[in-house]
Amino acid sequence: MRIVRRYSHLNGWEYMHTHKPALWHEIESVISSVDADSCKTKISQEKTMMGKLLYAPQAMNSAFSKEFQNLNWQSQKQPLWVTEDESVTRSIIRLTEEEQKRTIEKNGLTPIFSYNQTDYVKERIAVEVQFGKYAFVAHDLFVKHMAFYVGDIIDVGVEILPMKSLERNMSSGVPYYERDLFNILRQGRGIPAVPLVLLGIAQ
Repeated sequence: MRIVRRYSHLNGWEYMHTHKPALWHEIESVISSVDADSCKTKISQEKTMMGKLLYAPQAMNSAFSKEFQNLNWQSQKQPLWVTEDESVTRSIIRLTEEEQKRTIEKNGLTPIFSYNQTDYVKERIAVEVQFGKYAFVAHDLFVKHMAFYVGDIIDVGVEILPMKSLERNMSSGVPYYERDLFNILRQGRGIPAVPLVLLGIAQ
């Protein structure tokens, strides 16, 4: 596969190009190593595409996972505790996992365990490969990457998306670069408040 388009939000790519060039080359290498044609294995059952051979998101995710893991990129969780009380929640956002739980209990509330998890992290760079439903991209950008950035775990988040030309040959509901570029730009320059690199890929 190949990178067709790249958008740098809050100088995300410039940071990588200057401070993490080796990791940027690894991401490029992973993308170029994935054989899209080998992932074209899904027979559509949708009315508008009945019987058409499509790219299978699961196969594509597996191919990317193999390549990233070969280069020692690892999935990472960020555990946290939440509760229903707004004021307590505000007070614990920047606390450690243990401090969050202790503060919630101290206020007579029940702590609920949760976590954020990102696909691949290496040397403070996070990568999400998104071939799922389009709503997941917003969660990646505004929750996952943001949480890891605010938590001082990463410096840049990278989001890999299919171009529309690739998405046309996938199941309905899959995200694509052009739409999510629009969604980021309409928020304004500073939102989300985390440096990002949006990559659009095609076969």
